[in-house]
Amino acid sequence: MSTTIEPTEVGTAFLTAPVGESADRIFTLEQLDEEQRWMRESTAAFMAREITPRIEAIDHQEPGLMPSLLKKAGEQGLLMLDVPEAYGGAELGLLTSAVINSTIPDYSFGTAFGAHTSIGTLPIVFYGTEEQKQKYLPKLATGEWIGAYALTEPGVGSDAMNLNTRAELSADGEYYILNGTKQWISNAGFADIMIAFARIGSDRPSAFIVEANWPGVSTGAEERKMGIKGSSTRQVYFENVKVPVENLLGEIHKGYKIAFNILNIGRLKLGTGAAGAARAALGLAATYTTERKAFGKYIYEFGMIQKKLARMAAETYAAESEAFRTAANIEYARRGAGDDTEAAFKAIEEYAIEASIAKVHGSEVLAMVVDEGVQIFGGYGFMQDYPIEKAYRDARIQRIYEGTNEINRLVAAGTLFRRALKGKVPLMALYPIVDARIQANQPLNSAGETIPAALREAVNALDRAKDVTIAVGVKIAMKYMQSLESEEEFIEYLANLLIDIYAVDSALARAVQAARRGDENSATHVRLAQLETWLAFSRIRANLDQVIMSNMSEREAQDELPRVRNYIGDYLVNGVALQREIAALVVEKHGYPL
Repeated sequence: MSTTIEPTEVGTAFLTAPVGESADRIFTLEQLDEEQRWMRESTAAFMAREITPRIEAIDHQEPGLMPSLLKKAGEQGLLMLDVPEAYGGAELGLLTSAVINSTIPDYSFGTAFGAHTSIGTLPIVFYGTEEQKQKYLPKLATGEWIGAYALTEPGVGSDAMNLNTRAELSADGEYYILNGTKQWISNAGFADIMIAFARIGSDRPSAFIVEANWPGVSTGAEERKMGIKGSSTRQVYFENVKVPVENLLGEIHKGYKIAFNILNIGRLKLGTGAAGAARAALGLAATYTTERKAFGKYIYEFGMIQKKLARMAAETYAAESEAFRTAANIEYARRGAGDDTEAAFKAIEEYAIEASIAKVHGSEVLAMVVDEGVQIFGGYGFMQDYPIEKAYRDARIQRIYEGTNEINRLVAAGTLFRRALKGKVPLMALYPIVDARIQANQPLNSAGETIPAALREAVNALDRAKDVTIAVGVKIAMKYMQSLESEEEFIEYLANLLIDIYAVDSALARAVQAARRGDENSATHVRLAQLETWLAFSRIRANLDQVIMSNMSEREAQDELPRVRNYIGDYLVNGVALQREIAALVVEKHGYPL
């Protein structure tokens, strides 16, 4: 198992800790050890050899192709990363598996791979009995058997615990009789086992390990999808399926623990995967700008194209910085809990906010990157002969599955306030201090000599943004109190603030770390962090305006708006010059500049 992760930070530290301190603690991609780098290179080689040449066949769901590719991935050791060594796995940990996840170029294969290795396997890793682990994990680790996760149902959608599928104990007490329909189940067309959720009586759902060849298990036709066409997505029907009582997974009526805890890990992996996909899409666009001419010039020479390339790079930098920061925090927390599953997930829960943000921001950055990629290709980007068209379609699902981005915004902001009320996040203690600073218009401007000179203004701007977010957020939350959950517009604006703050904090901390380390690419890190700060700062101010104007009386808003706007101030940088510098690096590298 990789052991490179240093002691790290507590959950939600990004909102209260100075960037200079975070830079000393967080994990960045530059810290990958030799084993992780080798695994990333090995995965990239496998993808280039086995997946890329078959993209067209994958998209047309050539019979037997996807399961055969998953089995080949198993032979390469790519399916066993999260499986303990005692059950035939490599036990390299969530961070290494997140690195691998970011190296998969095809969304269809990535969906099948993720459904198997994450939500299809991890429930047994964490919640399985010894007998269940011995029976299923060795086969899942090698790809001999393929896993799936059967949670979603028709008409239920995001309300995942309001299930209609039922499991009734047989008269002899030896089986649960399973009846119901599941919808949009990845890998359903060829899965050997499924983690299925059903209600026993009227209580909360329980989880079961269901073998797909058991009598009564059947699937519908393949869904006709906008994107990820090569992945198998079907309905699954359970008709009087006899599930042995020993295949109950975890505690009875406690399936919600499995669902929510595994989804936190799934969201994290989606964040790292989206960042990797954004890198790949930027590579397609950057290369095209060096091949296409218009009006006698290569299109990378045009300022508006340079703007697109630079922004794609900066937003990707922030997305991958926060995603791998979160991955390391979760992995370190998991290891610290040892073999105690409840303790492990309690530790992982510490970073539920960050996991949701990584998923939301990563998927939305990817959406922006593929959209701008199509625009750079122009009319050709609309044609199926060019891979950016497929990337555009495939990326759309990222904002929907593993909890829609709307649900994840509710999770992020709602979790923050619940923790604040319990004293786990010191917002209530900080509020009067921060509010006093804002009233007096005396920002800390704490970026000292330990911060590279080129980043001090950006760090100070972020500190001011954190202050006003805490002050305004707590002030309005106290106004709503018990009705807070119904104020979804306020929660959305606040979640948007958290998303941008975590993105900028992660980008700046990574750039500061690179400069302190004397990284040969530190100047590029600095430019990317500067541009990300500049781009996010305008969004932060706009969301603050909306929070205040939408949730305060006209008189209160007239007092609060000028005060907050005056305090947060500006982050002054020549954005055009910065974009041109970054774009030149992107063009030179034919893609992501790091």
